[in-house]
Amino acid sequence: MNDDVISILKNVGAVITESHFVLTSGRHSPAYINKDALYPHTESSSEVGKLFAEKFSDLDIDVVAAPALGGIILSQWTAYHLGQLKNKEVLGVYTEKGPDKSMIFTRGYDKLVVGKKVLVIEDLTSTGGSVKKVVDVVRAAGGEVVAVGVMVNRDPKLVTKESIGVSDFRALGVMEVVSYEEAECELCKNGVPVNTQVGHGKKYLEAKAGNAV
Repeated sequence: MNDDVISILKNVGAVITESHFVLTSGRHSPAYINKDALYPHTESSSEVGKLFAEKFSDLDIDVVAAPALGGIILSQWTAYHLGQLKNKEVLGVYTEKGPDKSMIFTRGYDKLVVGKKVLVIEDLTSTGGSVKKVVDVVRAAGGEVVAVGVMVNRDPKLVTKESIGVSDFRALGVMEVVSYEEAECELCKNGVPVNTQVGHGKKYLEAKAGNAV
C-alpha cells in the first residue's frame, strides 16, 4: 500500500502537467490534479481514505463530512477506516450545492451532525473556499468541527487553519502549483489552448463565447 497520496494520484494518472487548465476557483494553471481519475479505482480511493483516517486517528470523531461529488467517496472511505481504527461506527455524510452556490445538507444529514464531533475533508484546495462552506454548514447544523483535512493542498501559503477558520487543519500532501487570475494568466497571454478534457475549461470557454455574443 502507498503511504504517499501524491504517489497514489500519479499511479492512477491523476496528476497532469504542461497544459492550460481552468480550476474550480476560476483561476488558471499549467498543472492539474484530476481527482475524477482517482475515484473509479476503489482500492486507491480506499488507500486515500485510510491515509485520512490515520492522519486524524488521534481525534475523537463521530462523523466525516465532505462536499459532493467527490467528497461522497472520500467521506465514506475515511469514515469506514476511522471506524475500523476506533472500533466504532463513524458516519460519512456530504453536503450539496444550494441554489446560491452555498453548501447545504439535504436528505436529513443535518440531523446526523447535531451535537457530534465532525471531521470535514476535501479533495483539493486552491483557495479553501469550498471547504470553508462545509465548515460553516456543519456548524450551522449544530455540529462541532474538530478538524479539517484535505487530500492535496495546492496553496499552503493561502490555505491555512486561519483562512478556513478552524483550530486544526492538516493535508495529506502538498503540491504547490502556480495559478493565475484570468486577467493575469501567462498561459492566456502566450496563446496556450485551454484544456477542455479535464477541469472547468469547457464551461469557461462556453461562458466566454456566450458573453461575446
